[in-house]
Amino acid sequence: MANATPGTPVRVRFCPSPTGNPHVGLVRTALFNWAYARHTGGQLVFRIEDTDAARDSEESYNQLLDSFHWLGFDWDEGPEVGGPHAPYRQSQRMDRYKDVAEKLLAAGHAYHCYCTTEELDARREAARKAGKPSGYDGTCRELTAEQKAAYEAEGRASIVRFRMPDAPITFTDLVRGELTFTPENVPDYGIVRANGAPLYTLVNPVDDALMGITHVLRGEDLLSSTPRQIALYRALIELGIASAVPEFGHLPYVMGEGNKKLSKRDPQANLNLYRERGFLPEGLLNYLSLLGWSFSADQDIFTIPEMIEKFDIADVNANPARFDLKKAEAINAEHIRRLDVKDFTAACEPWLKAPFANWEPADFDQAAWQAIAPHAQTRLTVLSEITANVDFLFRTEPVDDEASWTKAMKGDPAALLTTARANLESADWTAGPEPLKQAVLAAGEQHGLKLGKAQAPVRVAVTGRTVGLPLFESLEILGKERTLARIDAALAKLTA
Repeated sequence: MANATPGTPVRVRFCPSPTGNPHVGLVRTALFNWAYARHTGGQLVFRIEDTDAARDSEESYNQLLDSFHWLGFDWDEGPEVGGPHAPYRQSQRMDRYKDVAEKLLAAGHAYHCYCTTEELDARREAARKAGKPSGYDGTCRELTAEQKAAYEAEGRASIVRFRMPDAPITFTDLVRGELTFTPENVPDYGIVRANGAPLYTLVNPVDDALMGITHVLRGEDLLSSTPRQIALYRALIELGIASAVPEFGHLPYVMGEGNKKLSKRDPQANLNLYRERGFLPEGLLNYLSLLGWSFSADQDIFTIPEMIEKFDIADVNANPARFDLKKAEAINAEHIRRLDVKDFTAACEPWLKAPFANWEPADFDQAAWQAIAPHAQTRLTVLSEITANVDFLFRTEPVDDEASWTKAMKGDPAALLTTARANLESADWTAGPEPLKQAVLAAGEQHGLKLGKAQAPVRVAVTGRTVGLPLFESLEILGKERTLARIDAALAKLTA
């Protein structure tokens, strides 16, 4: 039979294994599947591949669900929502895999292999030395009943191998075009372990078949397994288990430092770190969508609804995509700036409380926060930066940062601060930040300093930091009394 029938409603799936922290490459794959389903008006099936008991965990499963909810993904079938093909966890579908394996054996599409690990290793090594393909050599392909009985009498266990066809397999990849794999490069492969446990090579395509998946969009690292799966699909069609071979699209690698594939061990790969730093889901997804796809030649910033409207798997680039943290941050910063101020203040709330806040909860001033928020919104790259930017408002005294103090207090800072304090004391604090700016500017001119040099000691005296939000707006919100008291404290430190 041919591939998925044209006009058939799109059904894609996302099927992660619950092992460790979610990976940004995994999120990119989920995003492209979700966007394609929503763009085409199709359906997304969320399935959990948890048959590896040694690596899978319930904690990772719950973390996956929580992460996808945070990102704003929804699914039409799967955990929490159910569906006609439940259950959606492979560990709960073992009876189905056993039944299919038995049918494949009975029809001759699979066979028992009694080769030991030592025998396989020795034959592979010999093939490598001879310059031949080192895959399975078919030793057990045509065993007689007597040979099987003899192996079993020896106490040998057997795995189940799928019998690959002796002909090339050609398919059109939705990202890479037409690809052909020759038989010598795709040997027979295991589908059931000796203990009866089904392998990924069986359960993944069986679930796709039973769930009516029409398009398989997955990472490039799985490309080599595709001819195996196509051959298995054809066998499942013959057995009446599948109705068609799905379309395949293999997404480009996400590369990290040194032109290496971004792995789970790379700090940049951990989705949780971006969430903890205060990336907006919209900002992170905007950036991840650019890893292999382009909205347009001159636009990198867009909303997720805009992405869904334009996304087509045919537009995905096959070339590897490099993860650029600075670009991800810049895109996130733009999404922060696009927020309504009310939404921005709400998004910052977690970083204004313990354990992030370095002030006493009773000292938090809601009015001051509301006043400073619009200024902060234009400066942040990630939401977690808000804590250090506004803590001067809520602490009884600014943070004691010796590096910032040393950097700012050069030349004759005491003289500059003394003049600036006098000017600020006589300034009109009811007329906005401009009189405060003029007060510091005048102090700088008196001491032969431009505004940038003049305001550095004032900023550190008042906020404890060399960089931060617009200084004079900050002074206005902090208030005259607290500003002058902090300058006095800085002068006392300088003259001690």
